[in-house]
Order: sequence, then C-alpha cells, then structure tokens
Amino acid sequence: MDVKHKQDWMTIRKSRTTRALAQAIDEGLTSFTVVERQGKQVTTEERKVFTEFVSCSYLGLEHHPALIEAANQAMAKTGIHLSSSRGAMRPPYLGQLEKLLEEIYQGGSVAVFTSTSNVHLGVLPLLGSGSLPNYPLARPAHWLMDKTAHASMQVLRGILEQFGPVSRVDSADEQSIQQALQNCEENQRTPILLIDGIGSMNGLIPVAELTRKLAAAGGYVYVDDAHGISIMGRHGAGYAFAALDHILPSNLILAGSLSKAFGGAGGFVVVAGADDVEVISTLANPLVFGHSIMVPMLAANVASAKLHLSLEIEIRQEQLWKNINLFDSLMNNSLMNAGVQSPVRGALFENEAEGLEAARLLRDSGILLFPVFYPLVPDGNAMLRFAFSSEHRVDEIRHLANTLLEIREKGLNWVEPQAVVPQV
Repeated sequence: MDVKHKQDWMTIRKSRTTRALAQAIDEGLTSFTVVERQGKQVTTEERKVFTEFVSCSYLGLEHHPALIEAANQAMAKTGIHLSSSRGAMRPPYLGQLEKLLEEIYQGGSVAVFTSTSNVHLGVLPLLGSGSLPNYPLARPAHWLMDKTAHASMQVLRGILEQFGPVSRVDSADEQSIQQALQNCEENQRTPILLIDGIGSMNGLIPVAELTRKLAAAGGYVYVDDAHGISIMGRHGAGYAFAALDHILPSNLILAGSLSKAFGGAGGFVVVAGADDVEVISTLANPLVFGHSIMVPMLAANVASAKLHLSLEIEIRQEQLWKNINLFDSLMNNSLMNAGVQSPVRGALFENEAEGLEAARLLRDSGILLFPVFYPLVPDGNAMLRFAFSSEHRVDEIRHLANTLLEIREKGLNWVEPQAVVPQV
C-alpha cells in the first residue's frame, strides 16, 4: 500500500519559484548596496545616485538628529551591546522605552522585543496555551490565519498547531469569517484571528469590525500593525489603534514594529495588563533565551518615542499623506492601493519578464524600487512595490509618475488594481 506524504511548504515554494528574483539581483534591480544617503537620494557601490522608493521608514526618522545623538551618547556610555537577555542585564533605555510606549498606547501594557517576528514567536504560544492572565481560554484554541497575514505569522503554523488547529480565512469575506466562527462554536473551540493591520503589499484590514465579531464569538484578535505604526493615529499609535478609537479592546493584542516608520529597531507588543507583560517577560522564548536590542538602537528608540509624543510626528504624517495623494492623482489612481491609507503602492504585471523590464527602465531613469515575485505575489506575476516617505520631494514623485506613464506607453502595462495575496 502506497503512503502519500503531504509536501512541506518549503518544498512547494521551491518547486514554484523561478529565477526571476535571482535575475533581478544579478542585474542590480534589487539587493543593491547603498554606501551613502542624502534624503531619498542613495549612492550605490558603483557610485551611481538614485531616488529610492524602497525603504519602509515612511517618516524619515532614521536619520533624525535626535535619534543619532541619542545613539552616540549611549555608545559612549555602555558600548555597542550588553550581550545578554533582558532578564540578566539591561540598559536604562529599555524601561524608558516601554514607559513611553505605554504613554502612546494608553490603557495598554508594553513589552519590547528585538523584532516583530520575535513578538509573534514569543507571544502567540502564550496566547494559544492560555498563559496570559487577561486572555484566558475557556476552550482550546483554533487559529484563524488571515490569508494576507504576514509571512512571519504564516511560517509559525507548525508551532501554532501544538495548541490547536489552524485554518486559513479571508478576513475581507464576511461569509468566510462567519463560517470559521461557526465551526469553532460547533467544535467547542476559542477562535483566535491572526491579521495584519496594513498589509506589506496591499490593503487595510477592518480591525474594529473583526474585533467586535470575535468578541461576540468569545474569541481574540492578534493584529500585526508593523506597517501602520507611526504613519497615522494620535502620537503615531498606528492604523489599528486609531481604528479602535485609541482604546485597546479586552480581546485584542497589538504587535508593532520599531524598525519601519518609527525610525529605530525592534518590535513590541501591547497587551491588557502588567501581569501579561510579567508572563511575557519570564516565559516568551525570544526574551528568555535571546539578546536584547543593541544599546544605541534602544536609545534611538527612546528618542523617537519622545518625538512621537510631540507635534513633530503630526507634521511628518501630514507630509507623507500629501506625497501619497499627489502620486495617486498623477497616476489617476491606477496602481494597487490607490486612495487607500497605506504608504505602499504597487504595479502588478501579468508576467515576470514584463515586471523585470519595467524595473530596468525605472532604474535607467534613476529610480530604485522593490521588485517582488512568487511567493509574495501569485506565481508567474511580478509586482513593482513603491514605498513612500514624508521625505520624498515633489519633483521626485513627479519623476516616478512620468516614468511609469512612459513605460505604459511602451506597452508594459500593469493590471487593474486588485488585492495581492501572498502565496505562503
């Protein structure tokens, strides 16, 4: 009798991945080395200058004088790294940062990690095992993984299945959510929905509506708002927290990034109470067994948090959306995410060859972007991803739009805007 074995996800990905990404790297369309930067102008190791639409530092805080000065002062006092877990030894900046973040996320308690991915790795097993005091499980967990959830959550499926089954759902499809919640009720399971706030490739998730639905079903929502942090909301609290009227629901856990628009490095989680943070600090694997954020970056994070609590963050937010609205109007809302409060726009091509050629033409015009292929987009497709910043100048945005329109006139046309689902 033949036994059929289910292929693992990495084998599937390998079998469906072409050489498109490797070709893009070989040609310097991506994975290029930056040796110098002034605003959004970068100089590569070939000493060529380009305008980049690649960085996820949407507010340009990573080279703010306050962050650089804080990092320099910290290095002078304690060096680059204390090289220990936070439970063994920590600089003063860690406690300062968590207190400042709690001012931004009033009503919540915060724990800081080295990355958002490590937040997921540390917190989700605690949530799924019912170990967090303010998130009890009356019934075993059933994970509902949104199909657009970030790969850093999708890849944890094998770990999550130790605590309960994992089902893939479409959070934009009400019938999909309702069916999943009904299945959880019939099987006496606690639904835990895993979603992004703003997708790294496309769209916004209706966080408030989904939180209400999960609350009615006795379930929890875990939202990764890495791309939404800083760019909107009071004190730069982010898309998800703003969508929730700056109040943390009792059934929601918020994960965020300090490495994107925040301007520093690391990740953090916002939970209901200090007793949850105590459990996270003593049981979450990345905190118990891993090192803490490098000292200069912790100090820079503190400086950035102080800026978030000032009026400067609002000025940078306003400029970011002004830039994005200008681009949308110049492109007649023809790119993915047009008109959506996301800092990312995308041109999706039906085949990889056309996407590569469009990336070449943009590079020849002095523009660098992020070309992506399967598994970030359906196999066979290519997408040119543009990340906008408050620091982009009007002439740089107009040059990008004019170049894209010229590319379209040459017969390289992107498809109509649509949701792009990562094929993880």
